[in-house]
Amino acid sequence: MSLSDLRASARSQTRVFPHLRAHRGLKKTTPGSLLRRRPAVSSEVESEHIPAIHALLQLLEAEGVEYIFGVPGGPLTALFEAIQERNTIKLVLAKHEGGAAFMAASHARVRRGLAVCCATTGPGATNALTGIASAQADSLPVLFLTGQVGTNVFGKGAIQESSVFGIDLVALFEPVTKLSAMFPSAERIPDMVKAAIRVAKSGRPGAVHLNMPADMLRRPVSVRAVSSPTRKSSRSMDWSALQTAFQILAQARRPAILAGHGVALAGASDALARFAHASGIPVMTSPKGKGVFPETDPLWLGVLGFGGHELAEKYLQSGAIDALLVIGSSLNEFVTNAWSLPIAAQHKLIQLDVDPTVIGRNHNVDVAVAADARTALTELTRLMECGDVVAREAEPLRDLRASTPRYLVEATTLSEASPLKPQRLMTELRRAMPDDALLFVDNGTSIIWGVHYFQVRERDTFFIDLGLASMGSAVAGVVGGGLAAPGRRSVALVGDAAFAMNGFEVHTAVEQKLPIVWVVLNNNGHGMVHQGDKLMRGRDLGASQFVQRVDSAGVARSLGARGVQVSSPVELRQALVEAFRETQLPTVIDAIIDAEELAPTLARRVQTLAGFMSLKRSSDIRSLIGG
Repeated sequence: MSLSDLRASARSQTRVFPHLRAHRGLKKTTPGSLLRRRPAVSSEVESEHIPAIHALLQLLEAEGVEYIFGVPGGPLTALFEAIQERNTIKLVLAKHEGGAAFMAASHARVRRGLAVCCATTGPGATNALTGIASAQADSLPVLFLTGQVGTNVFGKGAIQESSVFGIDLVALFEPVTKLSAMFPSAERIPDMVKAAIRVAKSGRPGAVHLNMPADMLRRPVSVRAVSSPTRKSSRSMDWSALQTAFQILAQARRPAILAGHGVALAGASDALARFAHASGIPVMTSPKGKGVFPETDPLWLGVLGFGGHELAEKYLQSGAIDALLVIGSSLNEFVTNAWSLPIAAQHKLIQLDVDPTVIGRNHNVDVAVAADARTALTELTRLMECGDVVAREAEPLRDLRASTPRYLVEATTLSEASPLKPQRLMTELRRAMPDDALLFVDNGTSIIWGVHYFQVRERDTFFIDLGLASMGSAVAGVVGGGLAAPGRRSVALVGDAAFAMNGFEVHTAVEQKLPIVWVVLNNNGHGMVHQGDKLMRGRDLGASQFVQRVDSAGVARSLGARGVQVSSPVELRQALVEAFRETQLPTVIDAIIDAEELAPTLARRVQTLAGFMSLKRSSDIRSLIGG
């Protein structure tokens, strides 16, 4: 950087951070004395002051935040000191900042509210990048707090400095958050925290990032700046479009609903069930939306797309549907089998989403409804109950149900083979888990086995991070999800390669006394890549299989958890029984599975990849699997 550039940058810093010039005469005050200070009694009452970091925590407490997930570092000392002094929010010490971010994301998902994680400046923050990007991609309201060196040493080469003079964290997190900013002064901290919370929770939720220079956090701010509540922005709705959507659905004889992840984000699962039954419309879900509608309900059609079910796909392809209502789904690759399904065919297409930029992105729509899913479904239910609705035609769907099996390769769900068939593992897992237990599914073939073979019996008990599709997300995320649902069991279905990425977060569960169960599908490597290579190129390419099998059970025991390895249905059943007897100690079940058992619908994903890479024609890949 030239001298002129350096001076220009310094001038910019002074404009952006007025505290570099101001407050030099501020009297030094300890945090304790600031907390004890009371307003002076006079005709003009002087407002009480508290340290800025206490103001930040007070705002988080008002949001109902109970935990901050993170890893310590010097610039965060004031934060940890304030957490200890206030004794309200609890710090959950993760083993890695990426794990902390995944925990916060799952916590926000289950809690349906703000979750918070923190990391120190420099590598601490960069370690969390993937987890924060995952939260943003899955539209989860996560506040990420990062430390920063003091502003008085900006540009001097302070260790791990991450201002504009170093690895600029604010700029780094801008593409993966809704808001990324540095506190410009202590006085602005309360207002910026409130603004960040509003941004995270409003419209389509997402991640926000606030960078905290260490020299600001103990400075006094007025309690009046903290007192005003953080209000969630109201959500408007196009009532005219909603009325048009109702008229189409009321007159349709064979309508269907495709419910996506947006239903869960809006807390609209109950509203969806009420609407479906009030209107008599059957429901299919996206893979990411699995769990928003109970799969024991007579109106359930199945999951559409990646790992999905034949019934949903056949019904959509049959041409019987005359109106399709899509709620909270962008209709992306995973939902539409790489945009090959007839989402917008002969039927009317209605797309409802809180994010208007999603509507019509992949298919032309007949009616676009920009609205919150819960509000819109509640109103549609009222209209259905009060309006004229034509009789539904049940025959086409009834005939398809009678001729279409629930599962592909259904016989394997009862296989006694060893190593375990993944299908049998899913059968045993479903039998062992309480209906209200939460299942967090990691990326890889775990998604396909979970989406296709696990039956969701209660709403909002099945979770997948498919926005960024990061491996290891559920390995760590289950800890945050478990803390958001005390009294309910939490289970993670993960691969051995995913467990290898974030498995040390088992130690975090041990320290939190969480009886989480990790079920590791151990196929000795990256199973989806291994199977994909064989489908696409006719052989394993040598990049997916481990030379030495990872002993996940041994890792668990070394971290203070229970660990058991199983390879047969009998061993698995016993291990699950013992795991669910535990009330405080986590368990890792290392299940040796048949690595060559082809995951359902994986071939379609391989066809898509082949098309992206122009490697083979779809017909060539179908010939490899005999399809």
